[in-house]
Amino acid sequence: MNKSLTVIFAAIGLDAVGIGLIFPILPRLLQEVTHSPDIVPYIGIMTALYALMQFVFAPMLGALSDNIGRRPVLLISLAGAAINYIVMAFAPQLWMLFLGRAIAGLTSANVSVAMAYITDVSPQDKRARRFGLFNAVFGAGFIIGPVLGGLLGEYWLRLPFIAAAVLNACNLLLAFFVLPESRTPARQKLDLVALNPLAPLRWVFSMRGLLPIILVFFIMSATGEAYGTCWALWGFDTFQWNGVWIGLSLGAFGVCQTLVQAFLPGPAARLLGERWAVVTGIGFACIALLAMAFANHGWMVFAIMPVFALAGIGAPAFQAFATRQVDPARQGQLQGVLASAVSLASVIAPLGFSTFYFVVQKQWPGAIWLSVLVVYAIAIPLVLLGTRSARSVEPAIA
Repeated sequence: MNKSLTVIFAAIGLDAVGIGLIFPILPRLLQEVTHSPDIVPYIGIMTALYALMQFVFAPMLGALSDNIGRRPVLLISLAGAAINYIVMAFAPQLWMLFLGRAIAGLTSANVSVAMAYITDVSPQDKRARRFGLFNAVFGAGFIIGPVLGGLLGEYWLRLPFIAAAVLNACNLLLAFFVLPESRTPARQKLDLVALNPLAPLRWVFSMRGLLPIILVFFIMSATGEAYGTCWALWGFDTFQWNGVWIGLSLGAFGVCQTLVQAFLPGPAARLLGERWAVVTGIGFACIALLAMAFANHGWMVFAIMPVFALAGIGAPAFQAFATRQVDPARQGQLQGVLASAVSLASVIAPLGFSTFYFVVQKQWPGAIWLSVLVVYAIAIPLVLLGTRSARSVEPAIA
């Protein structure tokens, strides 16, 4: 692996650690700030706000990175992330927490730039594996982040935010001194229309076969939002987990996911094909969600995690499949659109899942996972039928 990939993966890992740090302590923090035990709606709103900012800014950052280069956009976003965690560390009021999450959503839109960077420096026959490594490194960050956040939160509820700010500052220094530019910037006059988050939708509709791919990313992202929104609440309501156990459960899942993402996406894509790898991954997810819905002991959640992690075998292959639908000069735009679709799902899904969880919280908290299973099932016909006519502008993955 070349130096640039090593640096970008290190930056992604540190980013994930910083994000994961706050998950175990967010419910307690909201209770402290609002002085109310009923914080489910606030979690949904904060998650949706975070995603709304991603939706607005992901296409902008992707278009900017095509025009001025990946490196400067990454540096600016990393600096903003460090500032965000400082704001949240000392926020005494709810509106300040909302502001911090808005800044976090803006800066986290750099994922589209990181994915475009990987595309720039990767031959098409290595993209599925490298996208798998991307997810594996991100998963490794979630091994460390939630566990560390749960432990630090036991000493001081705000300490995880301080740690996140320090990690993002280190991330910024690493990228500034070591990360090279991945492509020659266009340096053309930037079309302001490209910065409109809704403008790329016209491009999506003009590309035959691209819309079903975007919809699959939208649906799979929507399912993923259920975990960030409801996991800590469900763990407390069902098993009476504290912050440490919530962090350990997320860390254990991160271990399983990292192993799967590091070693299986490439072989799965070759053996099953990209589309069937996604369907197989959805099948594993549905099995795990069904088990979680009926779990009444905490150890059952840890036992099902290896199966749950296998759900990730298809996403990197499908990401590689998507990159072959457009030419190399528009990879930044593509990744921006994908990130924007993911973010739009992240605006809608947290509100929907948090509302549903509020309804079933007292009677059956595990019912939330059955609702996720239903959403997953919608993606299957889109993958099998909707992508059959997708074009390819590059050779298929070997």
